[in-house]
Amino acid sequence: MKLTNKGFAVLMVLGSTLSYAQESKVYTYDQKDYHEALDLYQKKQYQAAQVIFQNVERTTKDEETKANSAYYIANAAIRTNQLGADRLMEEFVETYPTSTKRNSAYMDVGDYYFNQAKYPNALRWYDMAEEQSMTNAEREAFNFKKGYSLFVAKKYTSARTYLEQVTTSEKYGSQAKYYIGYMAYEGDDYNEANQYFEQVSADQELSKNLSYYQADMNFKLGDFDKAIALGKEQLPTADRSELSELNKIIGESYFNKKEYEAAIPYLKQYQGKNGKWNNTDFYQLGYAYYKQGEYDLAINQFNKIVEGNNSVAQNAYYHLGECYLKTDKKQQALNAFRNASQMPYDEQIKKDASLNYARLSYEVGNPYESTPLVLTNYLETYPKSENTQEIQELLVDSYITSKNYDGALKLLETNKNYSSKTTYQKVAFYRGLELYNEGNYTDAKSYFEKSVKEQQDPLFTARAIFWNAEVDYLLENYDEAVVGFKQFEQSAMATQTPEYKNLDYNLAYTYFKQKDYSNSATYFKEFIDANPNDVARVKDSYLRMGDSQFAESKYWPAMEAYNKAIALGGADADYAHFQKAISYGFVDRNEKKITELEAFVNQFPDSPLRDDAFYELGNTYINNGQTEKGINAYGSLASNYRMSSFVPKAMLKEGLVYYNAGKNTEALSKFQAVVKTYPNTPEALQAVSTAKQVYVDEGRVNEYASWVKGLDFVNVTETELESATFESAERQYVQQKTSSAIKGLEAYLNEFPQGANALKAHFYLGQLYSKEGNTQKALPHYEYIVAEKRNEFSEEAYVRAGEIYLENKNYNKAITVLKTLEQGADFQQNIVFAQSNIMKASYELKNYPQTITYAEKVLNTPKIDDRIKSDAYTMIARSAIATGDDAKAKKAYAEVQKIATGALGAEALYYDAYFKHQEKNYEASNASAQKLAKDYSAYKETGGKGLIIMAKNFFEMDDAFQATYILQSVVDNFSQYPAIVEEAKTQLTIMKSREAERNSSVNPTKN
Repeated sequence: MKLTNKGFAVLMVLGSTLSYAQESKVYTYDQKDYHEALDLYQKKQYQAAQVIFQNVERTTKDEETKANSAYYIANAAIRTNQLGADRLMEEFVETYPTSTKRNSAYMDVGDYYFNQAKYPNALRWYDMAEEQSMTNAEREAFNFKKGYSLFVAKKYTSARTYLEQVTTSEKYGSQAKYYIGYMAYEGDDYNEANQYFEQVSADQELSKNLSYYQADMNFKLGDFDKAIALGKEQLPTADRSELSELNKIIGESYFNKKEYEAAIPYLKQYQGKNGKWNNTDFYQLGYAYYKQGEYDLAINQFNKIVEGNNSVAQNAYYHLGECYLKTDKKQQALNAFRNASQMPYDEQIKKDASLNYARLSYEVGNPYESTPLVLTNYLETYPKSENTQEIQELLVDSYITSKNYDGALKLLETNKNYSSKTTYQKVAFYRGLELYNEGNYTDAKSYFEKSVKEQQDPLFTARAIFWNAEVDYLLENYDEAVVGFKQFEQSAMATQTPEYKNLDYNLAYTYFKQKDYSNSATYFKEFIDANPNDVARVKDSYLRMGDSQFAESKYWPAMEAYNKAIALGGADADYAHFQKAISYGFVDRNEKKITELEAFVNQFPDSPLRDDAFYELGNTYINNGQTEKGINAYGSLASNYRMSSFVPKAMLKEGLVYYNAGKNTEALSKFQAVVKTYPNTPEALQAVSTAKQVYVDEGRVNEYASWVKGLDFVNVTETELESATFESAERQYVQQKTSSAIKGLEAYLNEFPQGANALKAHFYLGQLYSKEGNTQKALPHYEYIVAEKRNEFSEEAYVRAGEIYLENKNYNKAITVLKTLEQGADFQQNIVFAQSNIMKASYELKNYPQTITYAEKVLNTPKIDDRIKSDAYTMIARSAIATGDDAKAKKAYAEVQKIATGALGAEALYYDAYFKHQEKNYEASNASAQKLAKDYSAYKETGGKGLIIMAKNFFEMDDAFQATYILQSVVDNFSQYPAIVEEAKTQLTIMKSREAERNSSVNPTKN
């Protein structure tokens, strides 16, 4: 404890009596001015006296009077704080060495400053008076005054030298003992301090502070009962600062006696040093609350301990963790135990904290390091722990719950004693599903096979068989897929699995791919009967059942299936209507076919099958003898769908109609239009061939020859060679002999760059190079097709070229190709592909309005899967964030959160925490941030941003420990993300500066 100003007070008034030599009666009249000045001096009118003394010094002939005047002039200067006053006194001593005033000059000045409590000034004069001759009484006063001045200057060793010389003094002894006792107290020599204090305890004035000092000394000596008694005795008379310190002494004494309930009220009254507590102060009150079961109050003290790094802090953080557990704040407890586990001061606390940290990492997730790593570290640090088996089981399960199945398998394969074969079978199955969802079907198959091989849990064996068959289906191993699905069907646990309800549906599709349409239709029917409430799949089953029956020429049953699909409404109704219309043509109901097709083009103006319908309608009109209507249908196709692959076919057929009707001029016009507009297509070659017949019929062979010479893709003399060259290369392509096919097709294009089969050759080469992963070589071939007029390969080429442009981050080119695809695609999935990727490319180019426009197009498309939906909502949300539209972003991220997984799921959850923080809903914000840490631990960058939000929440909730600890952990563990670390450092400085206002242990500049 520190001595207060009151303790320093001088308890007696010390004065100096100035002696004045008696003037003889002889000088009374002659020295009138001198005596007048002396009278003014004694009345403390120093400046007036000084003026007269100065006049006397100049005029008097008497040396003693001159010396005395010089002395009083200097004394008056000192008492009026004149510049150079000390020099005047020194000059007096030097000038009048025999003056009777000389011996008392230094003491007089020293006493003057002493009485003014200007002890440093007094000391300077006492030092000069040290060697002067003094009487015993003068020496006693000198020793006390110099000793006290040194005491005030905290030069305790020197002070004791002088004060000890007057301990027996009647006048100064008590005070000297008091100050010697205090110096012993300050030097922690409590026995000596008590000895001196007891000697002055009878002095009423001096004993006022003794109870305070003795209370503190007894506290420090461990005599807590006496410290409490003495402290309480002093409380009623203590001043404000002593009151705070006495409460601290009493509170800490009760604390050390483990009487926590009694300690609390006194500890609370402590005001701190300079109005600030330190970490130990917060710890003591927090621990007292903890022992009383007041966990929330304990947390409120413990969590103010910031930057603690000693045994007290380790103990505090451990008990803070326990308090959080008691109040079901597990994420907060994780941080507290983690901190305690990283301190070396108490090994048992370190071990217990490590165990709790490991358990909580498993239970609530760990935002700083992977849960499996935490558990592994515990096992390695405490290999003989009684909790080893528990942690081993948690370790295996942690891989599973965090979906790190690959890590779990590696662990199980290297540590056979960690779990059973049943667990291995389950983990292998989940790893297979993980790879399946990533589209890595070959590797997924190997894990499903591992799971089947274990044969431990019949349920997982059955499920693995099912998914192995599903992978075979996707890898186009249809025979193996059928065998697998049948094997699953026959397993005892099949009906207990979630996959069982899809068995008939999957089998039906597998048979469909095998073109076993009879079995396909049968299984689609069985699925429909067994799952009437699965509307989407029932509708799809009706469509495929209709297709199967259609393929078997069972047109009436097919139409019945299409009608059932139509009745269910929604997406694909256009396809069902179209197929139904086509079916009428195969049962000789051409009029009905025409009626249905006419109804189709009116009912479905936006259907991608509308160009198909116009083409079929034109063909049917013509076959039905309604030539003019047929030609009009072809015309509607050409004018409305210029990009459709049916346009050149329709133009060719129109030319054939004219030719068959003998309208050779119109026929030639159409054939020439096909050749001009769609060169290098099969239709163009057919148009040339038929046009040749017209020219021959009319005897215009020369005109034909002249026309053909201008066509790059027709070489009459080399046709057979070209055909043979291409046929050879194509055969290698069909037989999947990749290297030979590439070599042959490249050779063909080198020799016949404008050949009739150039388009097909470019397409084949694009596909082959893509399959090999050589997209840079594939791209020029797709670009060739893209640059040509619409043809049978265009749609696939647009898709492939778009993919490669996106992969190369050539977003402008990607958008150009994809917009063309969007406008002319025959398949809905390609339209969705185009729109979703235009959306993403626009975002990368920071064209946020276009991003949102295309995202909304995607979302308005029926039957898109959740992955595409989450992409679209994410693009809307990110664009809204970029343009400052938080309300729109919040709404979009809420939709993402409902359906997204992986990185997008993590991003949506982060923004959920972010928006809740903005709304000051800190608890809910933390819940989202904690879920982010637990469920998306693989996405560390997003997790780091979430931790900063969490820290801000805790700070707003007055939990400084959590806030600063989380931020420091981000600084220490996220160095690969500099922007996140800088943000954490900035927030940490702000928070520590705020905490330093109430906690003296906090250094706001330390990071």
